Amino acid sequence: MTVNPTEEFRAQLRDWLQENCPQEMRDGGLAENAICWGGKNWVFTSDAQKQWLERCAAKGYTVPTWPVEYGGAGLTRDQEKIFHEEMGAINARSPLQSFGIWMLGPALLHFGSHEQKLHYLPPIARGEVRWCQGYSEPGAGSDLANVQTKGEDKGDHWLVNGQKIWTSYADQADWIFALVRTDKDAPKHKGISFLLCDMEQAGVETRPIKMISGISPFCETFFTDAKIPKEQIVGTENRGWDVAKYLLTHEREMISGGGAGLSGGGRALGAVISDTMEEMDATLRADAMRCEIDALSIGLTLERYKDQAEAGQGAGDASAMLKYMGTELNKQRHELMMSAGGSDALEWDGPLGNRAGDWLRTKANSIEGGTSEVMLSIVSRRVLGLPA
Repeated sequence: MTVNPTEEFRAQLRDWLQENCPQEMRDGGLAENAICWGGKNWVFTSDAQKQWLERCAAKGYTVPTWPVEYGGAGLTRDQEKIFHEEMGAINARSPLQSFGIWMLGPALLHFGSHEQKLHYLPPIARGEVRWCQGYSEPGAGSDLANVQTKGEDKGDHWLVNGQKIWTSYADQADWIFALVRTDKDAPKHKGISFLLCDMEQAGVETRPIKMISGISPFCETFFTDAKIPKEQIVGTENRGWDVAKYLLTHEREMISGGGAGLSGGGRALGAVISDTMEEMDATLRADAMRCEIDALSIGLTLERYKDQAEAGQGAGDASAMLKYMGTELNKQRHELMMSAGGSDALEWDGPLGNRAGDWLRTKANSIEGGTSEVMLSIVSRRVLGLPA
């Protein structure tokens, strides 16, 4: 009898998941306090969370499609689909979430040297190093190419001075990847380099930004005569904009996937709502179904773009469309959960947890990774070809 390799892989994976995924990790785990971010200072919420990360990292399942030599499992695109299907079948939590996985990793795989990949990627895959993103500045948000954080060439290193803002989780990160102007006389899209910097070194300071949600993932980051060695540049000097654009595409795809409820496991919206309502009224039920259908639609669209990327065609400017839709879906989902929770959902630490804080946090989705207005402008001009 001929063995189907695809079905054989699925069966082996299913057996492995059943044997290795702790029961405690089979709840979807989309709440903020259920996420494992990893890093040098990460404190596991339970032994089960630690075991799940270690077991997945040992198999390369935190980054399933990365090459084995860089900490991944070396899965094909079709195998990756099966992996996510089987994870979803048992409602398994994502073992690790990380800006290193979503953003820096793809950039390093595309632009980094072999030595850089060997040095930086495996610790990301094992959850040993946590990264943050140093892009936005007080005068360079939507106009990102206007960055003014500067790096002076000192021979074997750059001396970096400047400020970043809205640096998510900078106060908890070990390293930062940052856009730094290394040629002040070049046009603004030129003269920018993509640098990697240790957050614990002298000259780097972070200050959390308080938000209405009560949660403060955002920070200001200051560089004061911070020394960044020359070998910590990714790509070509003064061509960091190429790396930045490539990374932004992956960031927007990541945000769209999170908005659609596609990152990791996750229960259907209707099931979450039914936990807090004995009987769902018809209007809320219809809205929940519409949101779920939209989530499935964007999920299929994401899969299509991933298949195109496998064939050498990335999402490109269409990532703006994905990011916008993911943002809107996430906001809709939390609006519906607030409606279902009634007065209990207004409490910051009540029977439904911090549902109000989670709802308020979604408002930042319209800003991070590119504002909704900028995303719509990109879609209209570069995807639909409408006049400026």
